[in-house]
Amino acid sequence: MAVYLRRAMASKNSMTTLLRSYYSSSNNMIQGRNVFCNCKAQSNFIPRCNFLIDSRRGFAKGKKSKDDSGGGTVQVTPDIGPAVKESAALQMEAAIVSLSRELTKLRTGRASAGMLDHIIVETDGVKMPLNRLAVVAVMDPKTLSVNPYDPNMVSALEKAIVSSPLGLNPRVDGERLIASIPPLTKEHMQAMCKVVGKSCEEVKQSVRRARQKALDTIKKAGSNLSKDDVKRLEKEVDELTKKFVKSAEDICKAKEKEITVG
Repeated sequence: MAVYLRRAMASKNSMTTLLRSYYSSSNNMIQGRNVFCNCKAQSNFIPRCNFLIDSRRGFAKGKKSKDDSGGGTVQVTPDIGPAVKESAALQMEAAIVSLSRELTKLRTGRASAGMLDHIIVETDGVKMPLNRLAVVAVMDPKTLSVNPYDPNMVSALEKAIVSSPLGLNPRVDGERLIASIPPLTKEHMQAMCKVVGKSCEEVKQSVRRARQKALDTIKKAGSNLSKDDVKRLEKEVDELTKKFVKSAEDICKAKEKEITVG
């Protein structure tokens, strides 16, 4: 009996030892798993944090992604050529028109309808250009007719024409005026030719100023244009300048011929 009791106690102690070993190893495994899970979680969390930090830094500095192919902007350089040439042409054309208007005011040996346009007529205290009060027509190369819209304006028109520096003495013919163009003296011809030459030089200077302004505009836009485009525009502006300078010279030569030949 005693032998059985001792065996039973020995078996109980063995079981207790086995249970303790089991629980000890189980605890170690659980702790290992916890440590592994914690390490894994931390390893997953760290790059995520780094990504957020990098992203926030990128937004803070306003950086653009180098790989973003759709983020770039394409700058289109406007073609200023047509606008520059049009502006220059308008200024040059205005100078030519002004020249033609001024030359019509000069008296030559030939009758011209525009030679009376600059005369100012005063009526009832109001001053108006003659061409707004009457129609001037060329009867022949040496005679002008002045037909007022209001027949009561004949005397006022006559007074204005006589007072002008043209040296005309119109006569009343019913409800109109007849003005004969006297022949020019040699001294008068020379004086008129000098006026024409001076007017021609002034207009050519105006044309060249328009050219310089166009070239300055092209120069300012040079950073946005290629060298070939700059040279092409400069050449086109120069050709435009030569065209209007020649036009001014032709007009003045024709006027000088009209003065001298009649």
